[in-house]
Amino acid sequence: MQQASPADLPLAGIKVLDLSAYIAGPYGCALLGDMGADVIKVEPPEGDNLRKYPSTLASESRAFLGINRNKRGLCLNLKEAAGHEILLRLVREADVLVHNFRPGVPERLRIDFATLSAVNPRLVYCAMTGYGAVGPMARHAGYDQVLQSMTGMCAAQAKADGPPEVLYGSVVDYYGAALISNSVAAALYRREKTGRGQAIEVSLLGSALAMQSARLVWADGESRHIERDMRSGGITGIHPTRDGHLYLSANTPHFWRALCGHLDLPELAEHPDYDSVKKRAAQAAVLVPRVRQALSRASAREWAERFGQSVPCAEVRPVEDMFDHPQVEAMGLMRPYHNPQAGDYLGLAQWAHFGDAAQTPVGEPGAGHGDSGAGRGESGTRRGAPGLGEHSEKILSTLGYTASEIDRLRQSSVVQ
Repeated sequence: MQQASPADLPLAGIKVLDLSAYIAGPYGCALLGDMGADVIKVEPPEGDNLRKYPSTLASESRAFLGINRNKRGLCLNLKEAAGHEILLRLVREADVLVHNFRPGVPERLRIDFATLSAVNPRLVYCAMTGYGAVGPMARHAGYDQVLQSMTGMCAAQAKADGPPEVLYGSVVDYYGAALISNSVAAALYRREKTGRGQAIEVSLLGSALAMQSARLVWADGESRHIERDMRSGGITGIHPTRDGHLYLSANTPHFWRALCGHLDLPELAEHPDYDSVKKRAAQAAVLVPRVRQALSRASAREWAERFGQSVPCAEVRPVEDMFDHPQVEAMGLMRPYHNPQAGDYLGLAQWAHFGDAAQTPVGEPGAGHGDSGAGRGESGTRRGAPGLGEHSEKILSTLGYTASEIDRLRQSSVVQ
């Protein structure tokens, strides 16, 4: 698909200061960068703690690389007066600031909304917290799996008569990141009409509940403890085949009939006991063994190819298969990047396409790790995750600091 140039992306010209760490805040800023914003990741001298997370990469955390694309890196000690002054200079030119400090910390560091909006009234200021700014848990540390456990997600994930289970993949963090980018974009739109910025608060608690809006409905007169999940059950789910596993979804009458036809089970297609999702779920003990017996005749990949467009399905694959999956390549969803520590790598590219609706091939399918020119970011295209303080000198020079001043700031450990 034809990608818009960086200058044509919707947030081109917007400057974002990312003072957050871990996943939700930084990835929210990465999403803004994906839409064209110029994002500066401001890290303390010890760096974002995500850099230190376990990784099979020797020199940099895989998670850090994946979370922090399309950013420049500045290492800054905000506890020093000179470091605070640098941040104020950045704020004067910025459009957005995002942080995930606990309530009370921004005031101690003198980077709260009241202080910074006095410097730049047009600043959109987004705070990502664990539990919000008020209430008995406001100052508690909030993390993805802590909120999963608190809000019922782990309980809902549990197998029948089994213990609660975590949903791996930091789903609350990633959804919180999407809410950050959505909220910031909305605030920027409002600023176009009013001329003023505003404070935004996004919480992991709110994100975890927003993800479960279909469960969070309690009608008058209902018992507190009822089934609140919306799983269709029955045939829908993962099934074993002769080789590998296959996910099937056949909830509509059309897809149910198509599935029965492919599996040589025509007698089930119009049977009155199985002609709705609800009925098929109730008869799962009868239907699932027959479906699985039929699926055992071929491999998951063969069934997926056979079903094609007629039955929604997917062979269960490892994530590594996505690097060179033909549909991923056709969409241009992966691209080469570069990081000073990790070197060249492939990572997620644009998740949305802005610009011309015309679809044309982009690049060469399967562009490998050696094709790193686009990834280095020096041509004004896209950047890999920055090294700690990688762009400090260039950023400070654009703020008016001389080479000798920057050298003194480095020697005093204000910047790296």
